[in-house]
Amino acid sequence: MNLKEQLGDIKVDEESLKSLEIFISTLKEWNSIHNLSGARDERSIIDNIIDSLYPLKFISTPDRLLDVGTGAGFPGLILASVLRDSECVLCEPLKKRSAFLRFCAMEMGLDNVQVVKSRVEEYQDSPFSLITSRAVTDTKLLLKLTNHLSNSNTEYLFYKGSRVQEELKDLEIDREVKIIDRGNRRYLYLKSDKL
Repeated sequence: MNLKEQLGDIKVDEESLKSLEIFISTLKEWNSIHNLSGARDERSIIDNIIDSLYPLKFISTPDRLLDVGTGAGFPGLILASVLRDSECVLCEPLKKRSAFLRFCAMEMGLDNVQVVKSRVEEYQDSPFSLITSRAVTDTKLLLKLTNHLSNSNTEYLFYKGSRVQEELKDLEIDREVKIIDRGNRRYLYLKSDKL
């Protein structure tokens, strides 16, 4: 299976493509021992890479990105492989997953990545320009847990399913709300008016 062909119109340079191929083989190897992700074969790993990268078509390029609950690398590590000029912090509380992320970032040659083994509500840093998360918790709680890591310029990208509209009910958001549909995925993009 050819990753470059599968990416279609998602723009990925050769350096990033090589690092993504390293990611695929590393995840397959680690997954066979450590059960890091449900994505076990090359096809499902590539599907998850495409899911992670698709928002590059519509988001602003961040200076600093925080990915909450990165798990086996989706979407934070995958985004970091393409956004090499962005500082990317991957916040993952589980030891084996954070160890995998550190190892993988090193193997992929990603010096823009910092892996933090912590729950996001316990992590302290200055505000990020983009906060991402996939399959961690509902939108209201994600906004609450990351409030101390954001400011009025922070944008949010949450990878959601069909219940995204329900999650937005009764939620006061001071940003432009965009929902981009792709198959069963709903990308919730909370865009800052200040950028």
